Amino acid sequence: MIVLLVIIHVVVCLFLTGVVLLQQGKSADMAAAFGGQGSQTAFGPRGAANLLTRLTTWSAVVFMITSISLTVLMSRSANHRSVLSDLQTQSSPAKK
Repeated sequence: MIVLLVIIHVVVCLFLTGVVLLQQGKSADMAAAFGGQGSQTAFGPRGAANLLTRLTTWSAVVFMITSISLTVLMSRSANHRSVLSDLQTQSSPAKK
C-alpha cells in the first residue's frame, strides 16, 4: 500500500510541476491586449487558463491527500523507527 502511494505521489508531483510551468503569468494578458500571441493559442485565449487551473487544483488536492496518507501510514507502520533510536546516551558524572 505504501509503495503504491509513493508511486502515485511521485507521478502527481511531476505532473503538478509540469502543469504549473505551463501556466502563463498574469502579465501575459496585457501582452495579448496589444496583439501579442493572444489569438494563436491552442485552447483559445481563456480556455487554456481554465483547463490548466482545474488541472492544477485537482493535482494539488491529490498531492495533499497522498502526503497526508503517507504520513499517517508511516506513523502507524511497525518497522518505522526514529533517526535517534540507535543513539545511545551516555551520562558522565559532573566535573567539580
